[in-house]
Amino acid sequence: MFGNYLDGEFGNGRTVSAFPDFAGHKPAIPERSAGGRRKFRTIWISDIHLGTKGCNADLLIDFLDSVDSETMYLVGDIIDGWRLKKRFYWPAEHNDIVWRLLKRAKRGTRIVYIPGNHDEMFRQFTGLNFGGIEIRRAAFHDTADGRRLMVLHGDEFDAVMLSHRWLAFVGDALYHFMMGVNHWVNAVRRKLDLPYWSLSKMAKHKVKNAVEFIGKYEEVVARAAGERGVDGVVCGHIHTAEHRTFTHDGKRIEYWNDGDWVEGCNALVEHADGRMEILNWPEEAALREARERQSRETVAQAA
Repeated sequence: MFGNYLDGEFGNGRTVSAFPDFAGHKPAIPERSAGGRRKFRTIWISDIHLGTKGCNADLLIDFLDSVDSETMYLVGDIIDGWRLKKRFYWPAEHNDIVWRLLKRAKRGTRIVYIPGNHDEMFRQFTGLNFGGIEIRRAAFHDTADGRRLMVLHGDEFDAVMLSHRWLAFVGDALYHFMMGVNHWVNAVRRKLDLPYWSLSKMAKHKVKNAVEFIGKYEEVVARAAGERGVDGVVCGHIHTAEHRTFTHDGKRIEYWNDGDWVEGCNALVEHADGRMEILNWPEEAALREARERQSRETVAQAA
């Protein structure tokens, strides 16, 4: 995706070309036909964390093969540079995701990449264009119904990141431990034919301090949007998909968080009329599979 910029040493002193030439790459999971995809004006996704075992690559590939849009924003932490520095992990499915994003750009979708704290190494390339993907520090988006939204990753407003960066790294290590547990829990659930379930998402909603942190974060980000004179903000960073409204100087400010592809597997979309919606892809995929199963059963009964 980014050529030689990521060639170098990764975990265990191993020298690798982290991102090979994707022009001639054939995906391990073939791309489904573009026919029948759900069309949106805009799609926002963030916190994919490619390069980690916590990334739900299969669900994201299913999402990318099921939707299309005029514009797509990659709202940070797409690649987890923190983890790749410690240990190199890059399965074929992660190549497939990068391949799909590049192909989407080649087909004419405008893709804007706003690096976050885990992929902050790309912030030095702000203003450049790689393979049709624009790299920006932040962006502004005008919806079809006339609202102006500020788009940024959101780590700029994280008090831990700003004041105690070392604590953020400790938290990251603990978080990835929980992701490992989550991986094995869902491996068992798949064998039992049960849907995807997020251990860490449940824990965040149960722990009082986590709930208070998320609420405060949302308020701070929304206030920053209000101070910049826009109608709302789209961010990621805290892995919690949400839509809330706040008031700043008498003006209504919308807060949107597009979630992540580690815990909730969410995306934020804008419809052709400007209406915005948070998609929970595990639920969407389960509903689609149920419809397809019912259709097959109906055909079998009619035969």
